[in-house]
This record gives sequence, C-alpha cells and structure tokens, in this order.
Amino acid sequence: MKKLLLATLILLAPLAHAEVPPLVDENEPQITIYNDAEKTYYEYRVNGQLKEIKVVPNIGKEYYLVPAPGEGDFIRHEESQMLIPKWVLFRW
Repeated sequence: MKKLLLATLILLAPLAHAEVPPLVDENEPQITIYNDAEKTYYEYRVNGQLKEIKVVPNIGKEYYLVPAPGEGDFIRHEESQMLIPKWVLFRW
C-alpha cells in the first residue's frame, strides 16, 4: 500500500507544478456594452486603454468613434480601425 501511495505521489508531482495559462488573452480587446434609449455602445479596450467605440443606433448605420491624438476628442469612422479578425459569416 505504501509503494502504491509513493508511486501515485511521484506521478502527480509534475502536475502540481504545471503552469496554468491565463483565462484572458491580454492582446484581445475587452468589450463593454452600454445601452441608451436610442443607441447601443460597444467600448473596445486593449490592456485597459480605450481603442474605439462602436455605436449602433436604433435607426441608421453603425459607426465607430476612435480617440483623437490628445485628450477628450473622438474621430468618427465608418469602418473599424482595430486590426482584429472580424469575419461576418451571415447577415440578414
């Protein structure tokens, strides 16, 4: 019985030191969604820094707000400025 217990401990020892990968990839954006009466906002942050805001109005076409150089201002774009794979498989 002691030999079996010792063999089990020896086999499980490497698992106790195994590194657990992080649950969140630091390179992927964290997305926060806010709803307003007329619009829905998607804030994209990478490493805690605001990269862009996707604005989806109830009526009309969606657009993106990107922080301008400096502080407090945003530049409006029709397309996303983030370089992340965003494939649309279906749209109706």
